[in-house]
Amino acid sequence: MNDDFNYSRRETTTVDVGGVKMGSGYPVRVQSMTNTDTNDIEASAAQCLRIAQAGGEIVRLTAQGVREAQSIGLVRQRLREQGCNVPLVADIHFNPRAAYAAAQVTDKVRINPGNFVDPARTFKSLTYTPDEYAAELRHLHDALVPFIDLCRQHHTAVRLGVNHGSLSDRIMSRYGNTAAGMVESVMEFLRVFVEQHFLDVVISMKASNVVVMVEAVRRLVDAMDAEHMHFPLHLGVTEAGFGDDGRVKSAVGIGCLMAEGLGDTVRVSLSEAPEAEIPVARKLVDYMASREGHTPIAGTFSPGYNRLAPCRRYSTEVHGKIGGRKVPIVIAGCDSGSLKPDFYSHELDKSGIDWVETVASCPVDELKKRLTSESVIIVSPDNVNVSGCIQAFTHRLTTAGIYTPVIAHVRYDDTQAELLQVKAGADLGTVMLNGQADGLWLEAPRFDRQDKLTAWAFAILQAARVRMSKTEFISCPSCGRTMFDLMTTVDKVKAATAHLTHLKIAVMGCVVNGPGEMADADYGYVGAARHKISLYKGKTCIEKNIPETEAIPRLVALIKQNGDWVDP
Repeated sequence: MNDDFNYSRRETTTVDVGGVKMGSGYPVRVQSMTNTDTNDIEASAAQCLRIAQAGGEIVRLTAQGVREAQSIGLVRQRLREQGCNVPLVADIHFNPRAAYAAAQVTDKVRINPGNFVDPARTFKSLTYTPDEYAAELRHLHDALVPFIDLCRQHHTAVRLGVNHGSLSDRIMSRYGNTAAGMVESVMEFLRVFVEQHFLDVVISMKASNVVVMVEAVRRLVDAMDAEHMHFPLHLGVTEAGFGDDGRVKSAVGIGCLMAEGLGDTVRVSLSEAPEAEIPVARKLVDYMASREGHTPIAGTFSPGYNRLAPCRRYSTEVHGKIGGRKVPIVIAGCDSGSLKPDFYSHELDKSGIDWVETVASCPVDELKKRLTSESVIIVSPDNVNVSGCIQAFTHRLTTAGIYTPVIAHVRYDDTQAELLQVKAGADLGTVMLNGQADGLWLEAPRFDRQDKLTAWAFAILQAARVRMSKTEFISCPSCGRTMFDLMTTVDKVKAATAHLTHLKIAVMGCVVNGPGEMADADYGYVGAARHKISLYKGKTCIEKNIPETEAIPRLVALIKQNGDWVDP
């Protein structure tokens, strides 16, 4: 049986993080990150405790400097006094001295290959001769070895966390701001860890752009397999946002990779209280694990399919509305405010289109007899592995030379909103990310907010970057570096700009990673200091240190100056 569409965990090595073991031999771990001042021991310990009580198995805290790193040790001590043994992770950027301090008092240290050895990025193009580039790699090696030795001495695990948009100038100059650049950034570090026989390493490849994040993780796994590495993976969509959109976007990205058996620990990054992330992550992890041992799905990828960075499946256009180069459609029972479905489910028979309903296991030869040039296939899953069976079906169609448009139709019996978001995001999002449908139809007859289903369907398409229907807000999940009340600020920015459906606007809590990790945002609102904001056009800072009370009107003015404003 070919495993292209069957679920099974990727085999990975075991990493011990303060007594919590992760890897393919253990359950997928869920975690979160504090947003308190790390030097406030009482507040940080209290928040860590709330995260642990919510079910978080690992907690990360920011460490801007040596003092914060040492404070994490004090937080850990306070938690142990309260009978809480949750492992603590230090989050380090730009400061190796903080990493050395953290390695002695924490359970794991997260370092970013984009800024641990290389200098702070300037977004300038650099040119290296082969000898100069080799010299840079020797410098990287020599800088890493003392850190590795310290981690080995204190039994401290390491996370190599690459973020799209925070790659070093050196990597950017050779690979660009690409998934391939993200992979090489971490592989350079991994080769040193392997050479030093230090294997307590976990890797994350994060981006606010779900397509980039998924491609980066897939490419990393290929690169590690080629060099016989099997390190565990930490999955997350960074700056996912908050509310429904943040949950759906995370489920699409994380769920797609988990459907392929990837992921050993998960963080759902929401711009909300950290403990609110845990139930979402737990629902997603449990749902994906529920397909373990499913009825096997027969099938292989169709010829020419690029599993690392899939293109949309070729289909013929029907009635000038569906398939071909038309954006994927939404079928739903009702509107969601300004978002109207392309077809109402109760009026399909009046559309003039030949809707052919089938299940995913239907033999292609049998189905072909029912198809005409006016047909659109509505396929429903008949396996607990929803995304696997639908994709096996579409690949069989393509292999057989059948290019009829396909609508992925999934019906859930659940009544709880967050669970529906997670399931639909993971199932339908995977199908859309992999380019295997021309539209989707999400049903949940027992759910009491049918308008929400329509909104989530559009959110899934937007997360998969196949149809933009509203302003995309990229907001960080907040941490101890955040310079303003993130949730309140995002609400205010949304109120002023939510009608600009053609734009991506980032709201970032600090300048440490904000300018880089906004990645492909059109405009950025970034915390520069307490009650001070800097405004960006792309990655270029346009105005610095604006009083927070003036920042939103001046953001609006900046958008107008660049010709991107439209009246509501």
